[in-house]
Amino acid sequence: MTINMRPTTGLKDSIEQRRAVRSFRSDPIPEAALQEILRLGVRAPSGYNLQPWRFVVVREPENKEKLKACAFNQRQVGEAPVVLICCGDRRVAEPDYIESVIKLGFDNGAVNEAYADVMRQKIPALFENHPCFENVEAWTNRHTMLAVAHLMIVAKSYGVDSCPMEGFVSAQVKEAFQIPEEVDVCCLLALGYVAEPFKPYGGRFGIDQVFFGESYGQPFTL
Repeated sequence: MTINMRPTTGLKDSIEQRRAVRSFRSDPIPEAALQEILRLGVRAPSGYNLQPWRFVVVREPENKEKLKACAFNQRQVGEAPVVLICCGDRRVAEPDYIESVIKLGFDNGAVNEAYADVMRQKIPALFENHPCFENVEAWTNRHTMLAVAHLMIVAKSYGVDSCPMEGFVSAQVKEAFQIPEEVDVCCLLALGYVAEPFKPYGGRFGIDQVFFGESYGQPFTL
């Protein structure tokens, strides 16, 4: 069931105000807000709509402590009311999974028989030849991080702060939370409400430094 809950902050402000939180209050995230954050977060794009992301939603204190032990005892894992273990599933390359995506497309009127045949041919070829990535894990992680970015922005629009984290031992997380061999832990995402002032904004390089015009290294002007 979808709950019609409106965000409190607009898109531009959510992007500009989002910051990585190092300490969280214990206040719970309302269930309706959490549901919308998760629902809208996975509206992120993915190649062929394969949606390789998988998330373990950790809320119980004992499980957060277990996860904290896998994450160098970082405080935000224990403090945040919700921590997502964000994963990429390499099994999206398997024929049965491809068929499930095709069926989803049929059910939503987005795929016809002709395009279904294209998917059956092109998706296996993509993962066999991997022209723009070294291995399937690189591809699934890339797309999972698109969803993580959506989750953080959507969360901020509902007044919920976040902290994406790479500081963890992947093998320990997989063992502690029964994550299958074919599923890779991409990052952790702590969600909740900031407990202390944000550290000063570190700034971003200007457009003229990170965007190039037509060829790498060439000036870009508007």
